[in-house]
Amino acid sequence: MLHGSGTTLQSVIDAINNGELEARINLVVSDNSNAYAIERAKKSNIDTYIINSKTKEDIDYELSSILEKYDVDLIVLAGYLKMIGNHLINNYRIINTHPSLLPKFGGKGMYGMKVHQAVWEAKENFTGPTIHFVNNEYDKGNIIIQTKIEIKDIDTPETISAKVQAIEKIQLVETLKRFAKGEL
Repeated sequence: MLHGSGTTLQSVIDAINNGELEARINLVVSDNSNAYAIERAKKSNIDTYIINSKTKEDIDYELSSILEKYDVDLIVLAGYLKMIGNHLINNYRIINTHPSLLPKFGGKGMYGMKVHQAVWEAKENFTGPTIHFVNNEYDKGNIIIQTKIEIKDIDTPETISAKVQAIEKIQLVETLKRFAKGEL
């Protein structure tokens, strides 16, 4: 499930297509009908679905109804910004990618450049992506993997973002390999 351009989705599609990752993407879901990620999925012949509901409970019900039609082993949140409902949490394995070393700079409203700006303003020496299991609280699920990246004096929020995104894509593919092997 995602919201934006889908560069992380594309990295997973590429890893599957080049034989690096033995997996299948059955469905791409977004709450944004204008997300370029939907076009990326369509170009790769992956089914897509746009969420119509607005409340957490309605989204939970709507997604549960759709996911029942697909063989879903794992839900990956890659830029999806809304809270996931209890039915999904209780019935699916769900992971999320987050652009900071959680627990720092996590929680509601902390996503994308907001995270990188906050990291930069706090004059942190390190940042990096985190992949974690999803639970009932924003960015509080058990951490699967984090990769520490040094922040240099010349870095800006934009350069920090680029560094984190590059590692995040690699980290997600490696995590998905572990799922495919039954290690997680």
